[in-house]
Amino acid sequence: MRTYFDHEKLQVYQEAIQFISWSSKLSSGIQNRIAAKDQLDRAATSIALNIAEGNGKFAIKDRCRYLEIARGSAFECAACLDVMVAKGIIKPEDILLGKEQLLRIVSMLVKLIQSLTNRVAEEAIGYSAALHEQEQEQEHEKENE
Repeated sequence: MRTYFDHEKLQVYQEAIQFISWSSKLSSGIQNRIAAKDQLDRAATSIALNIAEGNGKFAIKDRCRYLEIARGSAFECAACLDVMVAKGIIKPEDILLGKEQLLRIVSMLVKLIQSLTNRVAEEAIGYSAALHEQEQEQEHEKENE
């Protein structure tokens, strides 16, 4: 499939789209109107949408906020699957693939968030140290004058 936007290149986004496909197939086999089934669809959709929207943000803080929302939606999907098992709507073995996909999605989101926040912290530390050294050099030059 041809990519048009940067978020489409992200492995975590592609995994989220695969989860939507998997969960839609699972849900299509459930005839009853169940709140957890509808919520699973909304939460699965939210994962992909928040990854895409977050990736479009320039500010790292904004980007991380959307990725954290996507992460929360992945946890919500896992809970929806658990609820449907608890209600006897689906069997525990029916959700294993979905739970594995969600685990990969959450892991990728956590690593992505950490890589973004580490870059910010490293830049701030590097800038701060460089500024401090420059101030010390200026003071030293004044003392030698």
